Amino acid sequence: MTTHAETAVKYLLGTETTVRLRPRFEGSNINTWIGFKHVNYLVEEAVLAHFRTAGLPSRELFEEHGLGLDVVDLDTRILHAFHQDDEARAVVVPTTRDEDTRFRFSVTLYVERDGKELKAVTSKAEVSLRADDYLAPLAHPEELARFTVERLGDGAGRGPRHGTDVAVADNTALAAGRGTTGADPVLDQLLAGENAFGWKWRIPYPYCHFNERLALSGYLRQVEEVVDLFLADRGISIKTLLDDRKWIPVVPRSQVTFLDEALMEEDLYTVFTVDEVFKDFTYTARTDFYVVRDGRLVQTATGRITHGYAVFENRRDWSLVGFDERVVRALNGDLPQA
Repeated sequence: MTTHAETAVKYLLGTETTVRLRPRFEGSNINTWIGFKHVNYLVEEAVLAHFRTAGLPSRELFEEHGLGLDVVDLDTRILHAFHQDDEARAVVVPTTRDEDTRFRFSVTLYVERDGKELKAVTSKAEVSLRADDYLAPLAHPEELARFTVERLGDGAGRGPRHGTDVAVADNTALAAGRGTTGADPVLDQLLAGENAFGWKWRIPYPYCHFNERLALSGYLRQVEEVVDLFLADRGISIKTLLDDRKWIPVVPRSQVTFLDEALMEEDLYTVFTVDEVFKDFTYTARTDFYVVRDGRLVQTATGRITHGYAVFENRRDWSLVGFDERVVRALNGDLPQA
């Protein structure tokens, strides 16, 4: 007799789904354009809708089977910008192979422009089902065992600093604010010799889900915030270039991969490293995330971002712009001496 889980998994692995979504108002920070974080939220929502349509929504997975649904790898390319009130047609195509232990999906977002539908976003997403151990365990359907893990992240591709012994400073007390970008022994060790910026930050509960774990959306927020802090630290803050030149940041590609778990109220060390400035038009950067456990670094996630600038011509239109010497020098860490 075919079980509900068996039918649902067959659907998840073999059926393409379509859902219509709109970006949230919160995502339009400059004029009416939607930032990369909220575009990624649309991708995540499309994946959640795919599970819902299959008959295994995230709520049921957790409440009935003790399984937390986590998007643990996301690689997104933005081809056309989203605006407020745009409606995306999101198409989710299963791409899981027989040997895979994660659900894999290709997600495409389409948007209408001047009566024509354009491919606006392409993304690859991977999903793990994390067995909850915060509450009493529940039995998991056999059909889901292949995709169920006791801990998120397989550790593949961890950086060379993972496992390094470190000394920790107690400098994220609430009385002193939630984080620091200043002198810190762990940040000093992580940043040594690199064209990088670091931020130590206490993980708050609004960035977490399933009781204690930093969620994908939390990492995306962290990427957005560390870019903001990095640019300000280099003297080209987002508002500075916005006021001086009407330049706005654009992110054509972003990627986040889980390597382990980061927990509520742990100190998260975020390191933003500039890899390459490409033809003075875009730059690529790596974002690495660490916590310290038992005096050693544990890398919990890594990611990459491609960043550029556009100049807006009016409240609706913008065009890409090349970097000038000031921006290139700042990105390369060639800062003027005080």
